[in-house]
Amino acid sequence: MATTSSMFMYSLTIQPPTSVTQAILGQFAGTKEQQIVTASGSRLTIHRPDPTQGKITTIFSQDVFGIIRTLAAFRLAGSNKDYIIIGSDSGRITIVEYVPSQNRFNRLHLETFGKSGIRRVIPGQYLAVDPKGRACLIASAEKNKLVYVLNRNAQAELTISSPLEAHKPQTLVFALVGLDVGYENPVFAVLEVDYTECDQDPTGEAFQEVEKSLVYYELDLGLNHVVRKWSDPVDRSASMLLQVPGGQDGPSGVLVCGLDNITYRHSNQDAFRVAIPRRRGVTENPERKRCITAGVMHKMRGAFFFLLQSEDGDLFKVTIDMIEDDNGQPTGEVKKLKIKYFDTVPIASNLCILKSGFLFVASETGNHHFYQFEKLGDDDNETEFDSGSFPADPSEPYTPVYFHPRASENVNLVESIDSMNPLLDCKVANLTDDDAPQIYSICGSGARSSFRMLRHGLEVNDIVDSELPSVPAAVWTTKITRNDEYDAYIVLSFDNGTLVLSIGETVEEVTDTGFLSSASTLAVQQLGEDALIQVHPRGIRHIRADRRVNEWPVPQHRSIVAATTNERQVAVALSSGEIVYFEMDSDGSLAEYDEKREMSGTVTCLSLGEVPEGRVRSQFLAVGCDDSTVRILSLDPESTLENKSVQALTSAPSALSIMAMPDSTSGGPTLYLHIGLYSGVYLRTVLDEVTGELSDTRTRFLGPKPAKLFKVSVKGEPAVLALSSRSWLGYSDPQTRNFMLTPLSYVPIEWGSNFSSEQCTEGMVGIQGQNLRIFSIEKLGSNLLQQSVALTYTPRKFVRHPEHPLFYTIESDNNTLSTTTKQQLLNSQPIVNGDGVQLPPEDFGYPRAQGHWASCIHVVDPISAKAILQQIDLSDNEAATTIAAVSFSSQGDETFLVVGTGKDVIVSPRSSSAGFIYIYRFLEDGKELEFIHKTKTEHPPSALLGFQGRLLAGIGNELRIYDLGLKQLLRKCQAQVVPNVITSLQTQGSRIIVSDVQESVVFVVYKYQENRLIPFVDDVVARWTTCTTMVDYETVAGGDKFGNLWLLRCPPKASEEADEDGSGAHLVHERQYLQGAPNRLALMCHFYPQDIPTSIQKTQLVAGGRDVLVWTGLQGTLGVLVPFVSREDVDFFQTLEQHLRGEEAPLAGRDHLIYRSYYVPVKGMIDGDLCERYSLLANEKKQVIAGELDRSVREIERKISDMRTRVAY
Repeated sequence: MATTSSMFMYSLTIQPPTSVTQAILGQFAGTKEQQIVTASGSRLTIHRPDPTQGKITTIFSQDVFGIIRTLAAFRLAGSNKDYIIIGSDSGRITIVEYVPSQNRFNRLHLETFGKSGIRRVIPGQYLAVDPKGRACLIASAEKNKLVYVLNRNAQAELTISSPLEAHKPQTLVFALVGLDVGYENPVFAVLEVDYTECDQDPTGEAFQEVEKSLVYYELDLGLNHVVRKWSDPVDRSASMLLQVPGGQDGPSGVLVCGLDNITYRHSNQDAFRVAIPRRRGVTENPERKRCITAGVMHKMRGAFFFLLQSEDGDLFKVTIDMIEDDNGQPTGEVKKLKIKYFDTVPIASNLCILKSGFLFVASETGNHHFYQFEKLGDDDNETEFDSGSFPADPSEPYTPVYFHPRASENVNLVESIDSMNPLLDCKVANLTDDDAPQIYSICGSGARSSFRMLRHGLEVNDIVDSELPSVPAAVWTTKITRNDEYDAYIVLSFDNGTLVLSIGETVEEVTDTGFLSSASTLAVQQLGEDALIQVHPRGIRHIRADRRVNEWPVPQHRSIVAATTNERQVAVALSSGEIVYFEMDSDGSLAEYDEKREMSGTVTCLSLGEVPEGRVRSQFLAVGCDDSTVRILSLDPESTLENKSVQALTSAPSALSIMAMPDSTSGGPTLYLHIGLYSGVYLRTVLDEVTGELSDTRTRFLGPKPAKLFKVSVKGEPAVLALSSRSWLGYSDPQTRNFMLTPLSYVPIEWGSNFSSEQCTEGMVGIQGQNLRIFSIEKLGSNLLQQSVALTYTPRKFVRHPEHPLFYTIESDNNTLSTTTKQQLLNSQPIVNGDGVQLPPEDFGYPRAQGHWASCIHVVDPISAKAILQQIDLSDNEAATTIAAVSFSSQGDETFLVVGTGKDVIVSPRSSSAGFIYIYRFLEDGKELEFIHKTKTEHPPSALLGFQGRLLAGIGNELRIYDLGLKQLLRKCQAQVVPNVITSLQTQGSRIIVSDVQESVVFVVYKYQENRLIPFVDDVVARWTTCTTMVDYETVAGGDKFGNLWLLRCPPKASEEADEDGSGAHLVHERQYLQGAPNRLALMCHFYPQDIPTSIQKTQLVAGGRDVLVWTGLQGTLGVLVPFVSREDVDFFQTLEQHLRGEEAPLAGRDHLIYRSYYVPVKGMIDGDLCERYSLLANEKKQVIAGELDRSVREIERKISDMRTRVAY
């Protein structure tokens, strides 16, 4: 990597891609339970479906730093565990297993067979496995096929053979599947086209006559080679194969799915064919043929069926009837193929049927769905069509068949899994006046699209919210005896008294508990086996099981100001600055330690840790004083209350908590001291369990109020509840074991405590004003909360109102009937038996029609109404293309909404009959739009921007400046600055940055006196730009359609010349360089994140954080690029990255450096996602790398976590 770059960025993923390209089912943990493994971009994720709750939870996710193209699950005969085969862009076949005990993927085999990258003739595009797990076939799109034999050796370990070739030159592969042949030689079925003759025929006739064939390849296990066993022509439109059960379960063979037909084929059986039923309805085109886009086969005892999905989302149930012998047993000879409508679900990239009776739909766009089967559609009154009514020959004519779609009857949606794919645009803004901004985005397609607001936080389940008689100061819960499973009392402390509530079926007040109710309480604890402790300002009350009460009174003229307890120890601080320490005797009574320890200042807080397993006391007492220090005192009998260590703080501590938490550095639990300051800062330091030394301090700002800390438990793990102006939870990340501090999406609470009852086994109780709230936290996996507003069509772009918290979206869908056309069709024809039923489009989609556009403009309020306030539909087959809010100085700086549209747009090849620019005025603080006028243009406007009180428009390859007239826009200036089509515009001062669809960016200057637009810098490389933003006056960051991110900088001399006063003649007459502008942009940074960037902006993500570049990717990725400040950090992370590339090689065998340099060598970028894998390494590897870097493991982990927490989540 060229380390000469003067600018370095650190790339981090905030939200990994959510689109699922592959999903497979199997028992990967080796238990009876099935798991789902999905591939999203470069991430491999394993999910656990929970049939009892009807939920799917993510167990583990790993970035393989390579493109996952195909996945397959296989199991060796006689074993109970499934392995995963990955076909990727590494030119290697990878076999991995999931290791549940360590919760990670373990690579078993990596066999190289070709070059890396995605190429026509390198296998990896198709992958099929023999159902008995004996072999797999990996194929390329053209020519090459390799068969690997899978077996096990004497140690029962999985082995893989060297590859057997089944190449056939000049052959294209369309689909590939393993045949179910029982235990005979494995056979693979392939859809192939031989194009040898087409290549040599210049007239094109051979191309018209070319045949598509279904070919069987047999692996002869005895002779160890592959033969082409059988070939037969099939329908030319065939594109998909599905395996039919064989052996004892069925007839074997395949289903071949093509346009408007499904055919059963096998080498020793006749062909049986059925048509795909078409939707019936007034708005449906009866001639439109469907094809199958996804399918799944499910075997049950003695039966099997297929669920096939058409491109409308309709599921069809396909069954095969076999001829029976005299005893009524099926013979394995096919009688007929049957198809009927089952239900409609979102269009899927993959379908998985679980044995527990669930259906997982990995949606192509929008949220993924998890359904439960109610019934299998056997007894409904849907018409069933069988192969008797259709000819087996694809060329013969037949009568199409129809069905009426209806609401789901057979499957029932139990969970919708958030997915932001495709994510089309995004803005970061703080509209709710929180301390951190929110992320607003538009995503999805068609009627399933949505406007989403993302905010950093954990989801909280509210269980109880009840008002109290007055405002309490604190709350505790306690058990009565040590062995109780659930809490028995809630103790509330008020300024002048204490209230005790018992926890049962209902929560009610009790008075006979032995607690002193006339004084406020400082601490409550269940002590020893069966006693209770209450600490109040005047003393300590020890309540025995038989309700006897022992009272320890405070010395005269003093009171208790702070207290801390655990199940065997009590420590209190007096107003005189003395600390009194008690320990429980063998008879269960509290014994006071003889000496009191005097502190130098007033004590503000104390903390004792829990008593460790097998010990009789906690070793340390932490004491916080108002002189801004924390001291650790020893509680060892030999050195009681002696000073062990001290830490100076920036402000007085308001809360302390000593707590053992899981730790990624040591692998086991580590003792931490959590400190909250009056300034609202939270610190976490490691407390040495032997010496009491404090080290490795990490800080985080929580809010302007003093921080309070409480020990709670979430998902069976200890966690810390930190309260300031917002409530935060500190916990160990379930996957990486890293410490996370995340705000709760909840009202700010003033005091908290653990809560456990029969109804809520693991919750928390808190005080908010005069209310008592009981809540629980269910999901720790995702720390981004989503709220969504449904939109009508696919959103294209959106813009924010300059003053009010409102957004304006433009949406358009191609080949879709618009509302007016749909209404005309419904009104024009008489409606027969149910043809006029309008089904909800979010489930069934919109009626399709070639060449039609449906488009609209929405006013969205995501904050108060959380809904759409106004919808403006576009007529005359117009589609909105771009939007901007522009203030015109000729109208007294009033802001107008400007929308660009295209009429009769054809996407490819690009054409349209006209373009228009609509002007709308904001009414009612932006909640309504009023149409003013529209202006016709030659092409649809592709980019709009406010520029110096006028409108800057990119129309085709021309850049124009318009001003607002009474009847239409007035053209003031124009120039042709790019060769193809302008995609986006940015501006500062009189500089304009213009992006071209395939020729990168051009810097243009506007000379006001001359009224001229002059391009003065362009780029060396033809980048297919998708989004850009200005980082500073001379630097632009952007993304292209191949999935690259880059930063370009204008040479300082050219920048200064462009801004010189005068007419700009010197720029116009300057000598052009290679038919372009006189100067060229310099590339500063380049990186391949493996998702197509759709938006990029410079902003802050956390309160008080640095400016970062936030980018979003089409598949739902959210990422940030963080600039480095010091050269020292750059060197550190570069070396760390280098070591990790060697020690933690990517799972699928791709070289990390080459992967990040897919199109252009990576420059000025450090991959934070790779650096963060450091915490997942084995301890020995961590130590080795730490030794090489001359740092401690903790220091490295702190640096890595600081890079994220200072700027992002």
